[in-house]
Order: sequence, then structure tokens, then C-alpha cells
Amino acid sequence: MLVNDKMQQNYIYEYAVPMGKDFDVNFRPELSPAEMLQLGVFEGHYLNDCQNEFPKSWFKKAKLSPDYPDINCNYFQIKSRMSLQEWQKRGWIIEPDPRGWFQWYCRYYMGRRIADIDAWQIKRWIAFRRHYGQIKKNCTSLDFNCRKRQRQALLQWAYNPFF
Repeated sequence: MLVNDKMQQNYIYEYAVPMGKDFDVNFRPELSPAEMLQLGVFEGHYLNDCQNEFPKSWFKKAKLSPDYPDINCNYFQIKSRMSLQEWQKRGWIIEPDPRGWFQWYCRYYMGRRIADIDAWQIKRWIAFRRHYGQIKKNCTSLDFNCRKRQRQALLQWAYNPFF
């Protein structure tokens, strides 16, 4: 795959495994990238200029806002993300994925494998699960108005926030 978009030029990667298959035993996302985009993530303002890199089917029902971030595109209609600059400042953005975790996940889902980067991102994904515990501890079952920011964040990390 050759990538040329707003944030990355002449980046080439190959698929090592079939799409959606052969995930690390410790990485069991509950949602695919297409499901996440359809439910509404990242204020609809993510991957807008690089859709050619991924299957068109991912974007058919995606909630997108091409011009600006729009919280109404998020499933829980609440802001639940930091800016790219904040992620960079905290050291959470590493090459070769300048857009962060979700870009890594999309490429991983497509079949790209880079052992050290995959291990680092999977470790971050596992750590994010702590938000499940906070919701279970503080919310009644199926009260989706309780801790909407954490539920949106779970959704943006490929966890099912509907429990």
C-alpha cells in the first residue's frame, strides 16, 4: 500500500496477514474500524483525507464531518478526545502512524504487522480497559447517559461501550 495524504507522503507498507485475521492473542477489539466509524467516533473528523487507503465500505455509513470536528457525529454527542498536538506532546504518536492509535488499528486490521509498534499499541489498548471498570462501578446497567465521555472514549478504542 502506498500512502500519500495530508500527513504522510510516500509511506509504503505491505499486508502480512489477511484483513481482520491473525490478531495478537492479547488484542481482541470488540469493534471493527467500520463499526466504529458507523457508530460515530472522533467527531467525524478522522481519516477524511486518506479514505483511499481503506476499503470504501468502511465509509459508506460512516458519520463524517469533512470540514471540522463535530461532536454531533460522535455516538454519545460529547467531545472525548485530545488534540493531535496534545497526543504528540505526551509521546503517544509514533511513526509510522502520524494520526495515532486509530490509524494504527485500521492498518493492523488491514493486515499490516510491525512487531514492536504493534506490541506498544496493544499494551496501550489493554490499559484503556480500566474505563470499563469505572463505568460498571458508577453506572446502572444500560444507563448510556452515565459517563458518556468514558463510553465515547471506549468506543474510540474499539471497545463496545454498550453494556
